[in-house]
Amino acid sequence: MNEGQVQILADARHYVTEIFTQKVKPEFVFHNLDHTEAVAEACSHMADYYQLSEEDRFVLMLSAWFHDTGYSAGKTEGHEEVSVQIATQFLQQHSVSDALLQRITSCIRATQMPQSPITQVEKILCDADLMHLATDDFKAMNQLLKQERENLLGHKISKKEWRKGNIKFLQEHKYFTEYAQQYLESKKQENLLGLGKKKDDKEEAEAPETPFPYALDTAKKDEKNLEKSAERGIQTMFRLTSGNHLRLSSMSDNKSHIMISVNSIIISIVISVLFGKLAANREYVLPACVLLAVCLASMTFAILATRPSVSGGRFTEEDIRNKKTNLLFFGNFYRMELEDYQRAMNQMMNDGEYLYNSMIKDIYFLGIVLAKKYKYLRISYTIFMWGLIIAVIAFAVTAIVVMNHTAVTSVPTIDY
Repeated sequence: MNEGQVQILADARHYVTEIFTQKVKPEFVFHNLDHTEAVAEACSHMADYYQLSEEDRFVLMLSAWFHDTGYSAGKTEGHEEVSVQIATQFLQQHSVSDALLQRITSCIRATQMPQSPITQVEKILCDADLMHLATDDFKAMNQLLKQERENLLGHKISKKEWRKGNIKFLQEHKYFTEYAQQYLESKKQENLLGLGKKKDDKEEAEAPETPFPYALDTAKKDEKNLEKSAERGIQTMFRLTSGNHLRLSSMSDNKSHIMISVNSIIISIVISVLFGKLAANREYVLPACVLLAVCLASMTFAILATRPSVSGGRFTEEDIRNKKTNLLFFGNFYRMELEDYQRAMNQMMNDGEYLYNSMIKDIYFLGIVLAKKYKYLRISYTIFMWGLIIAVIAFAVTAIVVMNHTAVTSVPTIDY
């Protein structure tokens, strides 16, 4: 890092230290300066491991120092946004560019539970923030967190309730970086087993004997089978619905191509054959123009039914974090770099709700497009049907009028 960045980091460390010593309440016995320093140290270690660029290291370290400053507001809920405000105010005073500021605020927001990192820097910060889950100090840190929660709630939390919540959290938690998965995951699982063993020991001491020792296992297996069956049903529903939509879209395109081909042939015949004979048969000009207008209008709506519509082809990290973009539609990513798209897809696949919502959006917008296609197609067929009838009637009426006129003018006259 250059001298300016080093100075900003030093000022940030001093500024954050003052916030924790003067503004953060003593009730926060876990989310304090010690925790922030531990996170910053872990980030520095992983930055060395991944050999981050100077800019990435600068973003990571500033994010680490500011990520918990929001606790100065005196509450846990929404503290990330307060941290973003504090970091933004400080960094703007130090003339940090808007691009770097955006990356730093995104890193801080990524630590909000459930964590949602996208970039490598965000993943490092999130793993460093929960590195205590995989240390020998886990029990002591966990006790501090329990005490902090009790301080804020104003009442005691039972050991059983706290242990149950911790087991669930550790079971659902996962590290994002390869470093944490390789060096931290095993110790975290060891700590999880320690919590589970205490729970099992207590339940064995309290549980009454049962004459059916395998009943619980059978019930669990049945429950898992039901969950798998429901999951397969959902997947089948998505697959069938998407397939039906695509088949209907293909059918509409085929019908549009038929209409375009038929009208193109009629227009070619009218222009090449009929128009050449209109000089001698001026009475047929109006019916020919009617037929030509009908074919043009019908073909226009058939073309509109098959005309593609593509969006900008780009999405932002904020779109992924807020789950706003549908990564399953090519129009939202065809201008993106492969690495950015891969990171976004991994984020979506790791979030079941985001994945299913994207599939629902995909089906919904396919339906919207289908409705538009069939609307234009119906108009095209309607114009062609009634227009062709009108054109044929016009030709017939014109032919009758011409025949009658010819008959009248051909009657011989008698001279007396």
